[in-house]
Amino acid sequence: MDTLHQALRGAAHHRPGALLPQQRVLVLGAGGRFGSAILAEALVAGRFARVRALVSEPLASAVRGFEPLPLWALAEPGQGIDTAFIVLERQRRSNGRDAAFVQPALAALWPLARSIHAAGVQRLLVLVPHAPALLPQALNAGLASTDEAAVAALGFEHLVFLRAAQDNLHTRAASWPQRLAGWWLAQLRWMVPSAQQALRPADLARLLVHLVQRLPAAPPGTRVMSSETLWLARAAGPAWCDDWLQGRPTTGRPA
Repeated sequence: MDTLHQALRGAAHHRPGALLPQQRVLVLGAGGRFGSAILAEALVAGRFARVRALVSEPLASAVRGFEPLPLWALAEPGQGIDTAFIVLERQRRSNGRDAAFVQPALAALWPLARSIHAAGVQRLLVLVPHAPALLPQALNAGLASTDEAAVAALGFEHLVFLRAAQDNLHTRAASWPQRLAGWWLAQLRWMVPSAQQALRPADLARLLVHLVQRLPAAPPGTRVMSSETLWLARAAGPAWCDDWLQGRPTTGRPA
């Protein structure tokens, strides 16, 4: 049973009468490994009043609290969304059902951010997977492109860029030169420090959902979580993340 199917079942069996926060979230890029894990965590946890995902074709769902959002309706006001994830993932899952979800390209970051900002979204988290050790440290910890700077200038109340390391072990190359290159890159991963290696999608999703829950109480602004910071946040636990969001010292040993 795949992660998304588990999420849909869990959301469908949510306890009647449970009190849900009023935060309403949208996932753009729910068809990839990271995106589907984020959607799954948001649904199973039952922590949000509504969870929506951007789709390019009809997707029937009777799940409590989940609603597909057609691509054509993204820029329309009155969607009732205050928080959004944009997952810029290179590969989507092989499950044919997941093809219904829009998979944003890196070049679409600014147009998508502009559209959701115009629709009233106040908080935006952008997950940018990258190959380990290939992103310079200065860019890993700050804005890495003019598009990211343009998104920051849109004026979101909270904007968080997350530099998640992504391995290529799940990529199936079509030709033998690509397979050879993939094997060679896989060997190099053992030379990459553990703090720069990829987190499991489920661990990353739990971290992101926790951040989203805490963002409304955090000071407004633009933040960047490097791959090393993500590893430390995952190891240290929720209290460390809360301190990071509040700008408090985050010294302390991981739990």
